[in-house]
Amino acid sequence: MTSLIAFLNTVFDVILAPFGHRLAAFDLLIWPVAAGIAALLVYKKVSNQKGIAAAKNGIQVHLLEIVLYKDDLVGVLVSTARAMAQNGLYLGYNLGPAVVMMPPMTAVLVELVAHYAYAPLPADATPLLEVTMAPGRASKDVTLDVPKGLTVDAGPVATPDGMAVWRLKADAPGDYVVTVKDGADAESKTIAFGGEPRKIPVQRTNTWEAILYPAEAPLPSDSAFQTISTKVPNRELTFFPDGEDGVLGWFFLFSLGSGFLLSKPLGVEL
Repeated sequence: MTSLIAFLNTVFDVILAPFGHRLAAFDLLIWPVAAGIAALLVYKKVSNQKGIAAAKNGIQVHLLEIVLYKDDLVGVLVSTARAMAQNGLYLGYNLGPAVVMMPPMTAVLVELVAHYAYAPLPADATPLLEVTMAPGRASKDVTLDVPKGLTVDAGPVATPDGMAVWRLKADAPGDYVVTVKDGADAESKTIAFGGEPRKIPVQRTNTWEAILYPAEAPLPSDSAFQTISTKVPNRELTFFPDGEDGVLGWFFLFSLGSGFLLSKPLGVEL
């Protein structure tokens, strides 16, 4: 997973922000549209276009039979069963392309969220750094090293469920790297305060959720820590809903919309 995330970051950190992170509207429009067009072309290539067309025609024919012969109960039941069978075929023809397209579409979406859904903490914020220990590890001996310019305002506080929490305060805007230690185990975490819009680190983890937070490398699988995280504000997106929901909503709106609008010009049977 670490190698995959590093590869995706190498690619998307270059192509997603050619004009920096200030022009969020550019990437949040152009990339969903580009993803929708690419998905359409892949769909055309890997799907059974003739089978899809035949299944759609079959559904229409049997639905028309239901309307025309509505007084014939047996005929209606037979036509309904045939329409459902054709619908099953249609769904089956779409399953393969969906499996093929899901990984690259997810990669684009995850990177868009990482780049544009979050804002740096206000310079005067006092965020909580939350550390969840790996199963079987206690949080009593965990310590935190902070760099110059960042102070521990309170903590650590150990919770019964194996979590250690610190409250932090920055002297000035900047990206601060803290180090969480438990014996010989030590892991870093970047916390962004103030400054220009940028790719904001939110969470490091060694669970499957690491793929959702590519701004930092996942934690090693044998780490004493399962998750190191801070809560950050949603980025305000002009003409878009704020934060992650806005990025997700506009991605699906523009990618699906462009796909449907361009399906006939590109000769794709959906």
